[in-house]
Amino acid sequence: MFETLTERLSGALKCITGKAKLSEDNIQESLREVRRALLEADVALPVVKDFIEQVKQRAIGQEVSASLNPGQAFLKIVQAELQALMGDSNETLNLKAVPPAVILMAGLQGAGKTTSVAKLALWLKNNQKKSIMVVSADVYRPAAIKQLETLAGEVGVEFFPSDAEQKPEDIVKNALAAAKKKFIDVLFVDTAGRLAIDEEMMSEIKSLHTAINPTETLFVVDAMTGQDAANTAKVFNETLPLTGVILTKADGDARGGAALSVRHITGKPIKFLGIGEKIDALEAFHPDRVASRILGMGDVLSLIEDVEKNVDKQKAQRLAQKIKRGKRFDLEDFKEQLQQMQNMGGIANMLDKMPGMGGMAQAAAGKVDDKMFARMEAIINSMTMKERRNPDLLNGSRKRRITQGSGTNIQDLNRLIKQHKQMQRVMKKMKGGKMANMMRGLGGMNPPGGMPPPGGGFPGR
Repeated sequence: MFETLTERLSGALKCITGKAKLSEDNIQESLREVRRALLEADVALPVVKDFIEQVKQRAIGQEVSASLNPGQAFLKIVQAELQALMGDSNETLNLKAVPPAVILMAGLQGAGKTTSVAKLALWLKNNQKKSIMVVSADVYRPAAIKQLETLAGEVGVEFFPSDAEQKPEDIVKNALAAAKKKFIDVLFVDTAGRLAIDEEMMSEIKSLHTAINPTETLFVVDAMTGQDAANTAKVFNETLPLTGVILTKADGDARGGAALSVRHITGKPIKFLGIGEKIDALEAFHPDRVASRILGMGDVLSLIEDVEKNVDKQKAQRLAQKIKRGKRFDLEDFKEQLQQMQNMGGIANMLDKMPGMGGMAQAAAGKVDDKMFARMEAIINSMTMKERRNPDLLNGSRKRRITQGSGTNIQDLNRLIKQHKQMQRVMKKMKGGKMANMMRGLGGMNPPGGMPPPGGGFPGR
């Protein structure tokens, strides 16, 4: 997300290097570039106008500190205003209610409401240890009810059955009564969506809201619709007392217009971002971190949280001890490293959160197919444990058997072996905790998937 905006804003900040003081004259070109960047990112025009005016007011006449150059001073102002535009901090869900706290999900058809119910249910279950029940009031699409039942089973939360013959109001009232009896902490209500806003839809969801008086009313919207997302949220907000927004498909949106427009247009905070198809691909929305990411400054806090949540600490500790004792880094270890990287969302996701690596994240997204992790894992799974422990055993006939078993070719297998050897060399330098040697080794190797060091090119397949 925000790749296009990041690229354009980087260019805008170069316009004022070498100036001793920020003035109306020397920031004009930068402001024009920022305006153009925001419009290209599909940010709503009123939002762009207000944003540019705020940056201009703060920048004009500001003395440049001795510790900063003018570009950095301007960058600080743009970052602060981006953060203010999206909200000063993450706004958490309000679950302060006599259980169950009810969360009503609203939005157009195809925005990802049902999937978002399951993702958010899993997030609350894992992060806040809440007991969850979900119910679908979408009587127009029986498939939506079945989908929610399937997803509820997948994430391990309670599903309250409903069918197309029932009235939506009766469904939610019955679900609320059942949740109270079972001492459920949070009840999610998935509502019907339409392809466009209509009076019947608004009337129905309004009566549902009145019937259950939810603690949270979340609007689910597709980030890829840009400023239309903010305008649709505005219409819903005029009908319902929305408490927040979930932006879905954020990983597929290179512009970021929705994220920058929603709060300004609706006055409601973005609370979560849907960042992929996996059921755990949901992130709390932190405006300060997102502002840093937009400006190519990375998002180290989110990266640390990803590591804390997704990396198997016992396996990592075992590998560290093994290397310390001077044992070989084998293909079984390599497979575990691939799995850890997949758990963290792949190379592009990781690089996107590293300071100064935004451009490389874009390149990775375009050139590195994260499915290659699955191919590499399939190759290793087709080997015997003896072959994984000692790759030197891999002769021609063994290689043929492995590639046939994994549905790959000899080139894929040879590339895997080469990458494993590169990683093995790095691990040798780690023996005895020689961190400086390890970092030198990392500078000369390509990580799994053929990722080059900064400035390098991608190998062709």
